[in-house]
Amino acid sequence: MTDIASRQLVLGSTSPYRRELLARLRLPFDVASPEVDETPHPNETPRDLACRLALAKARAVATRFPAAVVIGSDQVADLDGQPLGKPGTHERAVAQLRQMRGRVVVFQTAVAVVCMETGFAQTDLAAVRVHFRDLGDAEIEAYLRAETPYDCAGSAKSEGLGITLLESIENDDPTALVGLPLIRTSRLLRAAGVPLLSSQKASA
Repeated sequence: MTDIASRQLVLGSTSPYRRELLARLRLPFDVASPEVDETPHPNETPRDLACRLALAKARAVATRFPAAVVIGSDQVADLDGQPLGKPGTHERAVAQLRQMRGRVVVFQTAVAVVCMETGFAQTDLAAVRVHFRDLGDAEIEAYLRAETPYDCAGSAKSEGLGITLLESIENDDPTALVGLPLIRTSRLLRAAGVPLLSSQKASA
């Protein structure tokens, strides 16, 4: 059996944001598309949806890389218990931001780590409370034209110009809002047996 410290690490995501975040841990990793149906189940809460999809993504990739340690993640914007997905178009982004202005949106960001060969599978979730300003239509239009965040749940990039749309952010895992909660990811990787700091010599 392969020693856990030498196992391949795979990020089950095509998101450039998650790729950039995981790179901060300075561990060598590969990227694979999870190919998972993200349709919510009937009456599924945003929290449950994020956790289910994170685990499903990790497991989908782990079936192709059974000896690897695989990370899956998902984020769902939660407005009063209703999920807000990626807008995809300008018109849907306008509608989302109008719906969220002056309100608190909870970004449910889940992460899962799976290794098929060892039987390891754990999931964790970071809930980030984001209070949006009472945005005017002109502000919404100007922001969307400037940053085109149509691939982001909730239509705003907090790591970019989207920060100007917000009153406050409340969370305990600073990277969670961007898409991958690194404190929780590190915790799960350690639980899976991945040595985070002792491996730094490989990337120094």
